Amino acid sequence: MIGISGEAGNFEVEVLRHPRYVDMEKCIACGTCAEKCPKKVDDPYNENLVKRKAAYVDYAQAVPLKFAIDKENCIYFQKGKCRACEKFCPTNAINFDEKEETLFLRVGSVILAPGFDAFDPARFDAYKYATHPNVVTSMEFERILSPSGPTMGHLVRPSDHTEPKKIAWLQCVGSRDMNRCGHGYCSSVCCMYAVKEAVIAKEHAGDDLECSVFFMDMRTYGKDFERYYNTAREKHGVRFTRSRVHTIDPIKGSDDLLLSFATEEGVITEERFDLVVLSVGMEIPPEVSELAQRLGIKRDESGFCHTDTFYPVTTTRQGIYVCGAFQGPKDIPQSVTEASAASCAASVDLSSARGTETLSVEIPEERDVSNEPPKIGVFVCNCGTNIGGIVDVPAVAEYASTLPFVAHVDQNLFTCSQDTQDRMRDVIKEAGLNRVVVAACSPMTHEPLFQETLLACGLNKQLFEMANIRNQNSWVHSSDPAAATDKAKDLIRMAVARAALLKPLMAKRIPVNKRALVVGGGVAGMTAALGLGDQGFDVVLVEKETQLGGFSRELTQTIDGSNIQEHILELIDRVTRNDKIQVLTESLIVGFGGFKGNFTTEVLVGPGMYERKIDHGVVVLATGAREYIPREYLYGEDERVVTQVDLSKRLELKGASDLKDVVMIQCVGSRNDAYPNCSRICCQSAVKNALHIKELNPDANVYILYRDIRTYGLLENYYREARRQGVIFIRFRADAPPSVESSDSGIRVAVKDHVLQRDIQIHADLLALSAGMRPEDTEELSSILKLARNPDGYFMEAHVKLRPVDMAGEGIFVCGTAHSPKLISEAISQAMAAASRAATFLSQSEITLSVVTATVDQERCAACLVCVHSCPYGVPKINRDGVSEIDPALCHGCGICAAECPAKAIQLNCYEDDQVMSKVDALLEGVL
Repeated sequence: MIGISGEAGNFEVEVLRHPRYVDMEKCIACGTCAEKCPKKVDDPYNENLVKRKAAYVDYAQAVPLKFAIDKENCIYFQKGKCRACEKFCPTNAINFDEKEETLFLRVGSVILAPGFDAFDPARFDAYKYATHPNVVTSMEFERILSPSGPTMGHLVRPSDHTEPKKIAWLQCVGSRDMNRCGHGYCSSVCCMYAVKEAVIAKEHAGDDLECSVFFMDMRTYGKDFERYYNTAREKHGVRFTRSRVHTIDPIKGSDDLLLSFATEEGVITEERFDLVVLSVGMEIPPEVSELAQRLGIKRDESGFCHTDTFYPVTTTRQGIYVCGAFQGPKDIPQSVTEASAASCAASVDLSSARGTETLSVEIPEERDVSNEPPKIGVFVCNCGTNIGGIVDVPAVAEYASTLPFVAHVDQNLFTCSQDTQDRMRDVIKEAGLNRVVVAACSPMTHEPLFQETLLACGLNKQLFEMANIRNQNSWVHSSDPAAATDKAKDLIRMAVARAALLKPLMAKRIPVNKRALVVGGGVAGMTAALGLGDQGFDVVLVEKETQLGGFSRELTQTIDGSNIQEHILELIDRVTRNDKIQVLTESLIVGFGGFKGNFTTEVLVGPGMYERKIDHGVVVLATGAREYIPREYLYGEDERVVTQVDLSKRLELKGASDLKDVVMIQCVGSRNDAYPNCSRICCQSAVKNALHIKELNPDANVYILYRDIRTYGLLENYYREARRQGVIFIRFRADAPPSVESSDSGIRVAVKDHVLQRDIQIHADLLALSAGMRPEDTEELSSILKLARNPDGYFMEAHVKLRPVDMAGEGIFVCGTAHSPKLISEAISQAMAAASRAATFLSQSEITLSVVTATVDQERCAACLVCVHSCPYGVPKINRDGVSEIDPALCHGCGICAAECPAKAIQLNCYEDDQVMSKVDALLEGVL
């Protein structure tokens, strides 16, 4: 992006489009480019396949695989010669004569997601990264562990390819380091990925491998992260040493490395390791900083995009939004969440234009083939040399022509290419084919393409079958062409047998009720409601209390000084004035039914508890959380013992002039046997209140007793500022917590100081407990909605990384502290993300249900309840006729009921018993 002009809703963006040298529409990832490229690349830790060349197919990227080129090693770009890949490309996809061009795009909003660079530790001489092969970065170690990496997932060290017996991870390389690299922030992800890498390494190598992680603070603050950390330590035997290693020394006469470090007791220790992994942090690339400057958006001192606490994805320029690591260091779930949140913000801006530029494809009327005998066309793909270089494709094609019901056989260089697709359409029409088998690569990547071809010919797309003779055959039997050819024949015979039994299946379409139900009226719930209401969708907001605001009504300000109460009042005002949002307070959900797009919820409303039924298309859960009420440290027994929330309110009302000595104890109600996880918010709450005390009374002494300070991301700046202002941090061990006694003169706190290595006593005017977070009681609600929760009582998302706001049930989303403990800015981001995901669903007039659903032959059903008890989603029901009934809108197509039914009364569409057995029988034909 070169520049931008205009204003929100009407931007003109100038983009310099660099030549890609490949037409991605023509590229079919055949690998001919790599085969013909004469330039081998010596890059053992590249992100791609082993033995990479200057031209290669990028196997590291998401499907579909595409051509890529390494300019730094390409002969043409370095010397102006070669171009072999262009010459031999069978689809003419490569063109080195392509030039730069400038594009001008008219857009209404802009979302910035430029990402980050991994810190380069070569600038640190002490780590020997640039000079010793057995010092690798965490990214490089990931590639070593990967099955598609340079060693095919075999754990060996680079210098001599021997299996390491001892591996060390050094944390905070390029993070939390103002002296050597100027990066004062925490990169947020390094602790967790180091733990993960150590566990995977142990799984690869077994008990013979010793894994040691050297750290300052173990920041496993995310949902269930602490459990994983505990498992790594207790089950897998990963050793964690609290020490920051300064120097790595090579050991003469070997490829081993010597680490010198100080233990917690202050003892200087040396230890020998076979391999050292540097846990590198994130940094903003220079080109991203230049982009921000061109766009006129503000950045902080570390180079990250400046955003407001209550508008976490909004930049300082209206209409431009940000997500991912450019907003601040974060992990994948938070990045995915912010991406959806930015989409929500942009969608609000563009809601009036929704659908105005949507294009549709006209599909011909479907041909009725129900009374026709099977007439199968088989198309065998060479896939360049991927298949044709191993399998005898002509012999396979000739064999396919002898199979029952096969009316046409064709072999193609690349079946997925556009010209072959066009020819396939002509053949289907001319030969009157009513079923198609393609023998090529993976149906995961190409089945939808071929099904679209069938639709364009007027055939039901379920009349298609695919035989994977590349991934499951030529690639794994490349050293035995004869066996690969025989197996290809087997796979095609099986596919043809099943194709003959395929039936046209009509996907059911159902209308979508364009109303949302938001459960919970706290900050997250109100934000989600506004995210939908501002896009024009009707919303019903249900809150069990008498007023909106949730637990945030107990909070005062954020760590950066933003006023929470002002924001809550603003949210309440916007919600109550929005004519698309209806608020029901003092309301309780008592019933729930229906399916995605068409739910019905029964609610008891108001003091009179009158029943109301609400029809809606989606659900957003924002039921919130509350502060843990301590049973430790004299809380409730001595008024001088308060929680951090209590302290915040006290400082607002009374100030701190009467406070001389304040002690804070961390991890109260968290990271223990009863509640193993970290509550995420407590460390920043303590630092926030400590800084506030120092601001109000600089002479006050503040002591924070902690196990690990978890001020992740940009919160590290406040931790550093607290130390600068004289706040004293004293670490204690989990097995030696502080002891507290009450006296007339104050609260006496005893703890062992980790620096002095001796017991000390502090006489405090006030003791503040950093109490953890607990989810609201949602046991009854989760039972009514049939939703899963984790052991701590938080709702479980569909996928922790890729679907962090979706729940397993389609059309149901979760946000805020109903999902897990989080800061208010994170709750807002997740609420906007949930609104975005819900709006994606509601923006459809109708939805198409999957054809892969279970059906019941009610004549054979004995109502034995096996399907009812075995279904993990609770879909089968015994209807009024006394037989099982399965709603296709609710069925997930897992097939468990079909497998368990003792009367064989249940069949799974697309995977009916005769279809599955036909493939088994066809396979046995080749054996017998």
